Amino acid sequence: MRPLHILQILEREFAGAAAAAHTPVMLWGPPGVGKSQIIAQIARSHGVSLIDVRLSQMEPTDLRGIPFRSGDRVEWSVPALLPDAARHGPRGILFLDEITSAPPTVTAAAYQLILDRRLGEYRAPDGWVIFAAGNRYGDRGVTYVMSAPLANRFTHYDIEPNLDDWVEWAHAAAIDSRVIAFLRFRPDLLFDFDLARNPVAFPSPRSWEYAHRALVKFDDSPELLLDALQACVGPAAGVEFKAFLDNMHELPDIDAIARGESAQMPRGIDLQYGVAAALVRRAVQVRDLPHAAVVYGHILTYAKGFPQREMGVMLVTDLHRSIGRPLIAVPEFSEWAATITDLMLYDLKFASAH
Repeated sequence: MRPLHILQILEREFAGAAAAAHTPVMLWGPPGVGKSQIIAQIARSHGVSLIDVRLSQMEPTDLRGIPFRSGDRVEWSVPALLPDAARHGPRGILFLDEITSAPPTVTAAAYQLILDRRLGEYRAPDGWVIFAAGNRYGDRGVTYVMSAPLANRFTHYDIEPNLDDWVEWAHAAAIDSRVIAFLRFRPDLLFDFDLARNPVAFPSPRSWEYAHRALVKFDDSPELLLDALQACVGPAAGVEFKAFLDNMHELPDIDAIARGESAQMPRGIDLQYGVAAALVRRAVQVRDLPHAAVVYGHILTYAKGFPQREMGVMLVTDLHRSIGRPLIAVPEFSEWAATITDLMLYDLKFASAH
């Protein structure tokens, strides 16, 4: 499933806790695809606590607690890491990460917690949900086959990379527009996990975020930049991305386009992807400013000038994903839409708010 749909499902699961309808969820996916990030996004959006438990680093007693004598009985201390309404709040997310990398003795200790929301005398607060994540068995990670009793305690979803979803997240997260443009140009490199070619560093949504960080640190040091990019996304993808970056100096003036001034359309398809991503970034930057609608209009006017109208459709689609309804209210939107009415390959769905 694409990350956007996974996010919507987990949002419903989080809301379902209030109606006692929550079911623990297990996310399966390759490394670097964004499983943990989706969970963190839900916690941030609701302003609740996220307890991230790495089961692969734990012993059974870390979860079950340590026994101690109380009179004639033996009782179990409650681990401080487990959700407590007084300390962590009445609502939140207990995230059991790397669960497929945990030895069976540890996952067995979690059975009761996952199914019954209990561990001995401990009971999880009603407003807390339980999500888990792990790599698939063929992803070259340290994984154990999930036992049938544990698997039956979850609902299971497979998450796969999706470029549109990643681009929407990247614009919101202020990822360098050149990274976005390159992946629009080479969408097959969003995720390329091949043991033969990329045994260590490889392209993934996570490593492209690292490439963005490399640009922040090494963009002014060209003698170091290539090595830094290859360290993030692998040798081949790093070389391609560096060559792409070397051409970006030929981009038209983005500020001039935003002001409505005449600007030449670049000939190279790579540069067209570059200018499209840069214009979306500019629209996001001015979203809360008084002149935002004026900038949107100028970008829409420019979008009509792409030699391939599909490129303009991609630009406006990304704009709508990042901005939403305010884009449709701009007069230039109707003018632009009239130029692509015969393009039936795209389902833009602009009538609904994002």
